[in-house]
Amino acid sequence: MTDEADCRSAVTRLNDDLDQRVVSNVAQAIWLPSPAPGVDRRMLDRNGGEIGRSTSIVRFAAGAKFGQHAHGGGEEILVLEGVLSDEYGSYPAGSYVRNPPGSAHTPFSRDGCVLFVKLWQFAYGDHATVCIDRRTAQWLPGLVPGLSVMPLHEHAGISTALVRWAPQTRFSQHVHPGGEEILVLDGLFVDEDGEYCPGTWLRNPRWSRHTPFAGPEGALIYVKVGHLGADLLQPPAA
Repeated sequence: MTDEADCRSAVTRLNDDLDQRVVSNVAQAIWLPSPAPGVDRRMLDRNGGEIGRSTSIVRFAAGAKFGQHAHGGGEEILVLEGVLSDEYGSYPAGSYVRNPPGSAHTPFSRDGCVLFVKLWQFAYGDHATVCIDRRTAQWLPGLVPGLSVMPLHEHAGISTALVRWAPQTRFSQHVHPGGEEILVLDGLFVDEDGEYCPGTWLRNPRWSRHTPFAGPEGALIYVKVGHLGADLLQPPAA
């Protein structure tokens, strides 16, 4: 891990080998400026420059805005803190938003916000616009007692959901043929490889397996499965 004074502000490749397991926690976070004043990013994975596949935590200062821009490969947003706004509405913490390929907007935040953002990670034929408010959406029973699931999106074998774990809930060992990505939102998420506090991002490669459980306070996680190695839209060649 290098310090903020290096050239990572211009990084174009980071954790881009999808066959490798990655764990990024808050203690390792380095915030780097984006092209828009007042908008900083904690990069999680990246393959390409400003137009390319990326996963980031994005932080808007109060009053910050990003100029109007199009998303050739689509954009997925989970609002973690504050309120994100654009010309179509405002999205408070807990909102899940998908802006499909070809969409455009001008995002801003009056009081500041923190977002989880994925770019260029849509499957071909996925043109749905999605906006879900976690505060009002329905939780469904999970596969084991103590587990609740809020489905967010599914297309072409790629599934995204929020999963809520009651304290000490355990899940049996299982395999992810298409990989798994997790962002810990609250509580303590645990498996045989470690303990993961809020803000930790994990990417487990295809055919990985684990036996997860929640700590004594339970856990809330964002989960995406089936997307690693899937046939996704590709950015134009540089």
